[in-house]
Amino acid sequence: MAQSTIAQTATVSSVKRRQESGPGVPRPERGLRPRTLITAAAAWMLAAVFLLPYAEMIITALRPADELRDATYLPDEFAWSNFVNVWRDSNLGANLRVTLLVAAGSTLLVLLVALPAAYYTARMKYRGRKLFLLLVLVTQMFQPTSLLVGLYRQFYQLDMLNSVWTLILCNAAFNLAFAIWILTAYIGSIPIALEESAMIDGLSRFGALVRVTLPLALPGVVTALIFTFIAAWNEFVMGLTLSTMPESQPLTVGINSFIGNYTVQWNYLFAGSVIAIVPVVVLFAVIERKVVSGLTAGSVK
Repeated sequence: MAQSTIAQTATVSSVKRRQESGPGVPRPERGLRPRTLITAAAAWMLAAVFLLPYAEMIITALRPADELRDATYLPDEFAWSNFVNVWRDSNLGANLRVTLLVAAGSTLLVLLVALPAAYYTARMKYRGRKLFLLLVLVTQMFQPTSLLVGLYRQFYQLDMLNSVWTLILCNAAFNLAFAIWILTAYIGSIPIALEESAMIDGLSRFGALVRVTLPLALPGVVTALIFTFIAAWNEFVMGLTLSTMPESQPLTVGINSFIGNYTVQWNYLFAGSVIAIVPVVVLFAVIERKVVSGLTAGSVK
């Protein structure tokens, strides 16, 4: 009897302790550690260093023309009409359309070529595989600037200057190597047993690629897509050399037209720059998680 009474008393006391420490009773919070505070402060300072140029760009884009030389950080009034004027009085609309076509077209062309090449390289053990990857890496080392004279002469003879297709082909060619490397690493990290199981169930190799491998390789595909799109969007030298007419030039070259021989329209220059970065920032913010997982593919076995 004494043992049963002691056991009941212990059970009741444990139940009371659990009730007192339940979700309804707040627990004392631990203070922030100095290491956490220092890390957070350093992160905020680093973020401020990277964000301040963009803040300055937006503020300058909203400055009136008569306040561009003032030493104040903020203008007396914000000239929102700068964005309207830069769109109305220049070829910025046509330049934006050309840039969208070039970036989207070159990205699509790169994915159509890089996906089969990366899949075959990752899955097939053929003679010369390492040499092929080495050649792909070597092509990535060539800068467009060193090939501009030959490219200009070639497209001049083909009568393809001032053409959107010319810029699409050039941007796709210079971004193809990076896409093949990224996709090869990601597809190689996917177990081949998944495709073999799908083919046992009746799918062809192409069907297994489309239904099994591509959905799993989506982060790598998105990584290649975003990097190719951004590279084509920000390209300047080839657009300046291969497009001589203002309405056929990409956005990066169109913005450069606000820099004159004797004056620079800083408010219009920065207003056009703000318009140019908005689509890329939105695209990157939407698929940022896929990009991070695609870049870390193959880092852990």
